[in-house]
Amino acid sequence: MTEGLSREDVQEIIGLLDDVRGTELRVRTRHFELWLRRNGTGDWVQSSTALAPPRLAEPVAPAPAVAPPAAPAAPVADDSTVDGLVPVRAALMGTFYRAPKPGADPFVEVGSRVTDQSVVGILETMKLMNSVYAGTTGRIAEICVANAEYAAQGTVLMRIEPEPGE
Repeated sequence: MTEGLSREDVQEIIGLLDDVRGTELRVRTRHFELWLRRNGTGDWVQSSTALAPPRLAEPVAPAPAVAPPAAPAAPVADDSTVDGLVPVRAALMGTFYRAPKPGADPFVEVGSRVTDQSVVGILETMKLMNSVYAGTTGRIAEICVANAEYAAQGTVLMRIEPEPGE
């Protein structure tokens, strides 16, 4: 028996969520605890806790190179800051929403002042809505992902110009 969830397990969980009539669902295994509840619009929001450290897969040895590259690769730039701007990244893959519901005003616009706890968007992953927090105090300098656009894990959603001293 494997330790992880299979694709079928995930599909079954999603089906169960669609059938839940209540406003709250708690799932606890020996590895994690997941608490889901519906917000005022009927969407699911989550809270989860790891109960056991994750088991990491064994590292796979890289395949040998067939031929050396023609020229050395350029060093990868650390894009954690661009011109002093702090990125807000997608913690999970999913659909990025700039507003709490269709037709509502966006959480933030370019120029909006935010604190580290400000919600600046939502990432929908497997029908769960996950709040995206600014993570720093400052002003929104750039919004990099359009509303209702897919974002891979780690994608820069927006950039914040931090306040002095942050």
